[in-house]
Parts: sequence; C-alpha cells; structure tokens
Amino acid sequence: MAEEKQFAIQKLYLKDVSFETPNSPDIFRLKWEPHVEFNLSSNTQKLQEDLYEVTLTVTVTVKLEEKTAYLVEAVQAGIFAIQGFAQEELGPLLGIYCPNVLFPYVREVVSDLSMKGGFLPMVLPPVNFEAIYAQKMQQEAQQSGDKPN
Repeated sequence: MAEEKQFAIQKLYLKDVSFETPNSPDIFRLKWEPHVEFNLSSNTQKLQEDLYEVTLTVTVTVKLEEKTAYLVEAVQAGIFAIQGFAQEELGPLLGIYCPNVLFPYVREVVSDLSMKGGFLPMVLPPVNFEAIYAQKMQQEAQQSGDKPN
C-alpha cells in the first residue's frame, strides 16, 4: 500500500532582513524616476526525514540617476513537512509550491520597509515560480549533459 501523501506548513518566519538608504536625506530631493533591480532566489535544505526548510531571498535595489535610493534584502523562510510524495514530485513541491507560499510574506516585508524608509510602497510583481523552476531544471540538465563521463 502506498504511503499517504501529506503536506503541512510547520512554521513561516522572517529569517533575515536588511534595509539601507545610503544617500538619505539628499535622495529625497531628487525627482522620483526610479530604476528598480529585482533579484529572487530560493533554496531548500533538508532538516530531517520529511522536514524541509525553504528560503526565498529577495533583493530590491532602487536607484535615482546613479544614486541608490534604497536597498532591501529579505529572506522569508518556511519549514514544511512533506511525506508520501515520489522523488519526482518532491522537486516541484519544494521549487514551485513552497516559494509560492512564501512570496506574499516577503512581498509584504519589502512593501512595509520601503514605506518605513520614507518611500512609496514597493509592490513586487507576481512571479511565475513554475517557469523559474523549469528554467533551473533545463540549466541543470544542460550542465550535466556537458560533463564528460
């Protein structure tokens, strides 16, 4: 008999956060025409049998002209209990579903910090974690295919 599939969120938490406004207060006198750089990554760590920590790291750098208005880095984490899933199902669960669970939380952190820093709220755009995961799998397949035996 196959093991019953179980998925549970054990804990959601903010693991690390940083907010910098290196050019304040002068930056507030410049015309607000921001250039935004947005970087996103996720990482998975197996804690014990059927227990995983997934982290979602977001870095947002906002510049006016060449000056940094602010920089936010936030690491949102979750501990997920996952059992009964086949190995081929585990990758998408950890690489797509879990980051989708974490994203709204990290989006709120970035928005709150930007406002508390004296700026307009930074609302991160939606992210297609399925496409990111597919791209990562394709890159890994190409890298493993390029290696000589």
